[in-house]
Amino acid sequence: MKKLLITGASGFLGWHLCQLAKQEWEVYGTYCSHTLKIPDTKLMKVNLTNFQELKRIFSYINPEAVIHTAAQSQPNFCQTHPQESYEINVRASKNIAGLCADYSIPCAFTSTDLVFDGLNPPYKETDPVSPVNIYGEQKFIAEVGMLERHPLTAVCRMPLMFGMATPTAKSFMQPFIQTLKEGKELSLFIDEFRTPVSGITAAKGLLLALETVNGHIHLGGKERISRYDFGKLLVDIFQLPATGLKACKQQDVKMAAPRPADVSLDSSKAFELGYQPLSLREELQNFLST
Repeated sequence: MKKLLITGASGFLGWHLCQLAKQEWEVYGTYCSHTLKIPDTKLMKVNLTNFQELKRIFSYINPEAVIHTAAQSQPNFCQTHPQESYEINVRASKNIAGLCADYSIPCAFTSTDLVFDGLNPPYKETDPVSPVNIYGEQKFIAEVGMLERHPLTAVCRMPLMFGMATPTAKSFMQPFIQTLKEGKELSLFIDEFRTPVSGITAAKGLLLALETVNGHIHLGGKERISRYDFGKLLVDIFQLPATGLKACKQQDVKMAAPRPADVSLDSSKAFELGYQPLSLREELQNFLST
């Protein structure tokens, strides 16, 4: 089996990716602060911002492909810690692309729908970017830098992702469910729209992109939905008390990082390649049966 290096194996997406990839690859995963075990996956603690450490890992594994999911992906943290987040989001990403070029191997990189300003959705790969926060800015700088160093990089712009909790990470879904179960108030935006997918679907999309894409690809879902309507879907499918679910607007919540209103992705290019997200209802119902 060919060797695949996955960075950020302890993250929500990275964990799902390791589960799926090990069916066809010999998987090596890196983590930084959250120790974990994944059956049939070789895991290593690595500081990706240390270039010498990164080079040693490449030399030790001699990978035949890399999927780079590791990031500081909390927009509010990036906004208040721009230098610290730059090291992992930009510098480490460029270094990984450079090493993939040295090894002449394919690379897939997880960027974000937040490279867009939310004013002209749905967004195709060819649409101009204009991030409104530092996280989106850093991801775009990484996109450009990685493609400059290694044109064989698949730059995968990821949407909002949901799914059941992993041993070391949650999606935004868990706090929603917990809050409603406890009968507490859950205020969700009615004026922020995304095209979400499950972690499992996103992982399938990344493995497909690794094999078939150079340049940009959007891996969004097929439905545009607000956070509030997603909450209503959770209430319906998981039979949660709906009394706590309240509608609010972005302007009602003060946050460090500005948020775009609608970064829905047009992922028809990926659909043509065989990327097939289920409907949100189907995805959520699948969690009930697992």
